[in-house]
Amino acid sequence: MRRSVRLVLLLPLALAAVLAAAADSAGARWWRAVSELASDRYQGRAAATEGYRQASAWLVSEFAKLGLKPGAGSSFIQPVPFQARQIQEAASSLTLVRGGLQEVLHLGEDAYFSLGVDPAPDFQAPAVFAGYGLSIPEAGYDDLAGLDLKGKIAVVLRGGPSSIPPALRAHAQTSRERLPALRRAGAVGIAYILDPKGMDLPWERYAALRFEPAFTLAAPGFDDAAGLSLALTINPARAEKWFEGSGHTAAEILDLAAEGKPLPRFHLAWSVRAAVSLNRWQTECGNVVAVLPGSDPTLREEYVVVSAHLDHQGVSTPVNGDSVYNGAMDNATGVASLLEIARALKASPPRRSVLFLAVTAEEKGLLGSRYFAAQPTVPRSAIVANINLDMYLPLHPLRILTALGVEESTLGASVRAAARAAGVKVQTDPEPQRNLFIRSDQYSFIREGVPALSFKFGFEKGSPEEQIQRQWLRQRYHAPSDDAAQPVDLAAAARFNRLMADIVRRVANDPARPRWNPDSFFRRYASAQ
Repeated sequence: MRRSVRLVLLLPLALAAVLAAAADSAGARWWRAVSELASDRYQGRAAATEGYRQASAWLVSEFAKLGLKPGAGSSFIQPVPFQARQIQEAASSLTLVRGGLQEVLHLGEDAYFSLGVDPAPDFQAPAVFAGYGLSIPEAGYDDLAGLDLKGKIAVVLRGGPSSIPPALRAHAQTSRERLPALRRAGAVGIAYILDPKGMDLPWERYAALRFEPAFTLAAPGFDDAAGLSLALTINPARAEKWFEGSGHTAAEILDLAAEGKPLPRFHLAWSVRAAVSLNRWQTECGNVVAVLPGSDPTLREEYVVVSAHLDHQGVSTPVNGDSVYNGAMDNATGVASLLEIARALKASPPRRSVLFLAVTAEEKGLLGSRYFAAQPTVPRSAIVANINLDMYLPLHPLRILTALGVEESTLGASVRAAARAAGVKVQTDPEPQRNLFIRSDQYSFIREGVPALSFKFGFEKGSPEEQIQRQWLRQRYHAPSDDAAQPVDLAAAARFNRLMADIVRRVANDPARPRWNPDSFFRRYASAQ
């Protein structure tokens, strides 16, 4: 009897040891894939480079080993065409002009040219401060109403008033919303002042990336900036000179923004004069697309898309002697998770098909996902949901899951059920000022009417987990130190991957398609399709 009691007592311990070993094994396998993609051999996986091509070839081979099917016809690659632009800064200049006064700005220190707008070689226009530069008629808010912007450059502060719900506020700040609104108001250019409270990087690291090629989609219907002739990004620490002679100060504007208040709008005393020299060329890069066919004959023609971006920053300005921006957390982790989720689902395929999508040019403005969402390799009407994985930061145990968009659609019920079963708490975005809801590839699907979510490791305000994540952003985000030689919680990553696979399985097995909640602003995009 005593032996039997001892065995009964030891069984849970043995089971726990087996489960821990399995988690360690799954986490180690996942990290091997992360380390492969983040190795120097792929040179930071910048879109349209040889390093990216080799990384996508490796991923194709891994999808094929898992028995997945090509998702772009007979190929795993969907070609995406781009127009590329790169600044020739030595032959370019930027000056503020007021009467006989000229204030020559130092490129890279005071401001830099943002090449999402194809700039005119010579530009001069009066400047107007247009608040946040947002037009949100649904919320009764319009910075542009009654403001004379015809033939002028709009100077705006990144961000928005706290009176606007976070998801809608983030949506209104996208180039797809703000730039056409400014163009309709008559503006010919835009200058963004970065808001310090929303900056993930110090200015020096933003400015260091200005020499990298900028991409736009070289296909009809994708040019949000048509009609604009200049875009600038302004260092907030040097913004005061822009307000000289206006009766206002940059400090006043930033203080109002820090309180989430509406901003004044007024004409600035300066005109902006710019000479811009560029190199331009056409190029192409590929999304990697693989499919796990569904098990139900009545549902297998519908698809749950699980996405992650494969590209990163490539080779750029050296930091501490290292010029390869390896992109381990951003976003080799998400791509490696695609493999883990595919492996878990392959053992028992769900009813709907699952399309695994590793997109290009996320770092260039969500371009690969935008192209796929608008021109998918399967019927657009057959895509029922998108689950996106991007830089989710498994740096500590997974106790809280941040689910971006969880309140917007019925996908929230699947997330909460899966998280409850895993003993994980679900939270909405704890940092809405960072606009994460519109800064990754799920937003491309949302704009096409597809319910979509993206996920991060969550934290409570003031917790050690919050400090760990903030320290990572300061030290490693968009820096060469985001490589495979950094701390990571392998058990937490394995737990996250199991949770994501469970969420995907629940959505793919549910007889009902996900739908937008009746009060979601983004429901309109589904009805427009």
